[in-house]
Amino acid sequence: MDNRFSGLIATAAIAAAAGAAISASVTRTSAQAPAVSGAAPETLPLKTAWGDPDLQGIWTNEFDTPLQRPAKYANQEFFTEAQRAELDQARLGIVNRRATERDVNNGYNGAVFFSMKRTGARTSRIVDPPNGRLPPLTPQAQKAAATDREFRLALVQSTDTCKRGLAGCAGWKYDPATSPRRAEVPPRYNTGRMNRNDGPEDSSLAERCLTGGPLVFGGNTGSFRRIVQTPGGISMFYDVGQGQGWQRNIVMDGSPHLPASIRQWFGDSRGHWEGDTLVIDVTNFSSKTDVFGSRENLHLVERWTRTGPRTIAYEATIEDPSVWTQPWTIKEEFTKQSDEENRFYTEPRCIEGNQGLPGLLHGRRVEDRAFAEGRGPDPAATDNTADFATTQALEDPLQQ
Repeated sequence: MDNRFSGLIATAAIAAAAGAAISASVTRTSAQAPAVSGAAPETLPLKTAWGDPDLQGIWTNEFDTPLQRPAKYANQEFFTEAQRAELDQARLGIVNRRATERDVNNGYNGAVFFSMKRTGARTSRIVDPPNGRLPPLTPQAQKAAATDREFRLALVQSTDTCKRGLAGCAGWKYDPATSPRRAEVPPRYNTGRMNRNDGPEDSSLAERCLTGGPLVFGGNTGSFRRIVQTPGGISMFYDVGQGQGWQRNIVMDGSPHLPASIRQWFGDSRGHWEGDTLVIDVTNFSSKTDVFGSRENLHLVERWTRTGPRTIAYEATIEDPSVWTQPWTIKEEFTKQSDEENRFYTEPRCIEGNQGLPGLLHGRRVEDRAFAEGRGPDPAATDNTADFATTQALEDPLQQ
């Protein structure tokens, strides 16, 4: 795999082309359905040489929009111009702030590593349900989430996180004794960070370079997708986060989905054209993936429509009857990036899985050995689950 810095440089180059810095002024918005800033006048969809709608290029969402609508905006689907300007100003202050105590303790100042895009027109990516919120979880999903959380909390019960009553211990209590569950296998396949590094699968998917999938919203470090079309085939390469890159191929020959016994990390994508819209049906996900709690029963229906020379409208309906009480739908608009400025594009690759992860495992073994020899603290009493990016996310008024 390539190193992280080459991936970051590539991402930074594309982000520069996107012109998505929050310091730029907010341009166009209203309390009603506004025209998206930077959108070109409507034209007939562009076509490939063989006659299909042309979706090719590097695309990104140039504005920040929360997945769920913050409660204070209730049934307001779009921000007003004044609200967007106010949010931009408040969020810019986060980027420019000094390191907090938590940043210093974690070894990172999150503000140094992240930038923020301007606030988008919508108050949420979710457009259905109309309240802009995820549907309620089923009893089955609630039970699974509670079981996962109970296991993770047990592993931090003897740490300062619980002793000091910090948010990471909410719902649990401090106990100086090491949890008897510390050596247990997780209730189901682990996808998040836990306070243990006895093996690779104790780490989060991100630390193992296993993040990603069709339903991805990116973050402060960018979210790009390169679409390439051939007669009868479509490929999408995703560049998200700090070098996480993966590719999905859309089967366009009209064949049915793979047998249910065959499961894939990014699912099985089968596409067809409905007029000028590319419709992709995605099933057959692995039980090791996790999309807001949904795993092997996840079903996506995506719609990609070229709306102008520089814009694509994206819509996805997400369904899993074992997790949510109803399907839900999100909408986004992607803007085309400059082909000339990105003619040299260094393929990003995540390196945590083959460099950072061995370091984490080795470090934990050193701590275990030191404690056994009476030279260090009990590793079970040290919380290693802190995420330096969380502080900034909690402070972002767009997410509150």
